[in-house]
Amino acid sequence: MTKAVLGIIGGSGVYDLPGLEDVSVREMSTPWGEPSDALRIGRVGSTRVVFLPRHGGGHSLPPSDINYRANIDAMKRVGVTDLVSFSACGSYKEDLAPGTFVLVDDFVDRTVRRQSSFFGPGCVAHVPFSHPVGPALQELVARAAAAEGIPYQRGGVAVCMEGPQFSTLAESRAYRQLGYDVVHMTSMPEAKLAREAEITYAVVAMVTDFDCWHPTHDTVDVASVLKVMEANRDKAQRLFSRLANDFPADHVPCPVGSDRALDGAILTRPEARDPVLLAKLGAVAGRVLTAD
Repeated sequence: MTKAVLGIIGGSGVYDLPGLEDVSVREMSTPWGEPSDALRIGRVGSTRVVFLPRHGGGHSLPPSDINYRANIDAMKRVGVTDLVSFSACGSYKEDLAPGTFVLVDDFVDRTVRRQSSFFGPGCVAHVPFSHPVGPALQELVARAAAAEGIPYQRGGVAVCMEGPQFSTLAESRAYRQLGYDVVHMTSMPEAKLAREAEITYAVVAMVTDFDCWHPTHDTVDVASVLKVMEANRDKAQRLFSRLANDFPADHVPCPVGSDRALDGAILTRPEARDPVLLAKLGAVAGRVLTAD
């Protein structure tokens, strides 16, 4: 069995993880550039935890300028097996009020500016992605939320928009009519890259507002979002603490195969592969590249 290492990516409002013990701060450099910030590596009980604030120190990085490839590569290099991403979001549903946590299990990608794969010319790969969230990991998150009395919905579709602007009224109404649950700016390409790196992934989308479709909801602005974000941060910290304390010692094999996603995924024949790209892929895809 593989020992479980729990990775946490903190989104807007989640910049630290109180309760980590034996913490070391590790500056990382990857073949894809620098991660958003230094990794904080420690433990909660017997669970090894790696924390990274997605937007960097002082929230200095907007969604489109985050180096998602470096973030996921760094997580892989320090042994993360299971990654839980926290992010603020807007709601398209009346019953998903501000303060609710949505354990998203599917995505609609509306980003256009971001590097969404580790692979490319010289090493082509296509990983399965029909089920982007690991259900066993999501179940552990759901149990932690329930144990802490945090209002949550298990399952839901998140639209990931480019940003940094909030939605237009037309966009908000259209996505609501399509039946989507929430909107945010950071799950893509994070989830895609985690799958390529064979890291099991789950999302906690923390509702801060009703987006602009709601007839009685004010226009979404930073001031109103920050008020709800403060309360959400406390709940996120309680969820994390419970999750980490109850986390299994061994990585639970993913029912949708996220931890074996590269099996059979690389199409480029060994003799046609670009050695420069292969060197960059060492951490992410070394398991299958060394087997060829």
